[in-house]
Amino acid sequence: MAGGEMQRLSHLDEHGRARMVDVGGKDVTHRRAVARGRLLMRPETLDLILSGRAPKGDVLAVARTAGIMAAKRTADLIPLCHPLPLTAVEVRFAGRRPEPGSDQPASLEIEAVVETVDRTGVEMEALTAVAVAGLTVYDMCKAVDRGMVLEAVRLTAKSGGRSGRFQREGEEPL
Repeated sequence: MAGGEMQRLSHLDEHGRARMVDVGGKDVTHRRAVARGRLLMRPETLDLILSGRAPKGDVLAVARTAGIMAAKRTADLIPLCHPLPLTAVEVRFAGRRPEPGSDQPASLEIEAVVETVDRTGVEMEALTAVAVAGLTVYDMCKAVDRGMVLEAVRLTAKSGGRSGRFQREGEEPL
């Protein structure tokens, strides 16, 4: 907001009704978005996942595939998103164990990097990939840890397009 004025939301018309934004006049550019999230869990659950001994199989392989598929289907899930021809989708994971003696949970950090060459960005695709990858891990491990929490799903970086670059302060690559 500039000068205390509310910025107009692009997905609303002058009457406040939802609309799909017309991107026809925008330049085709390389666009990239990075999103992250984390799944909090018991340390024993993280050990099962990272060792490949989870009852339902290779959790990370299935979650990676689910995240990629979700990025490709984002326009089917988010009503006003444009369907985009994605040129790359990568989903990565990093396990984080608490300090010995700590009562903090373990976590599985999830990162998605999505790219396209088009007229609109891929932020929603990256966020969707992270969320669905996290939900897939939860689904595959809920029998051993129903207390898992998916949190902090956020955009960490984007580039391309009229608005240029965005980098969330303090975010390190996985």
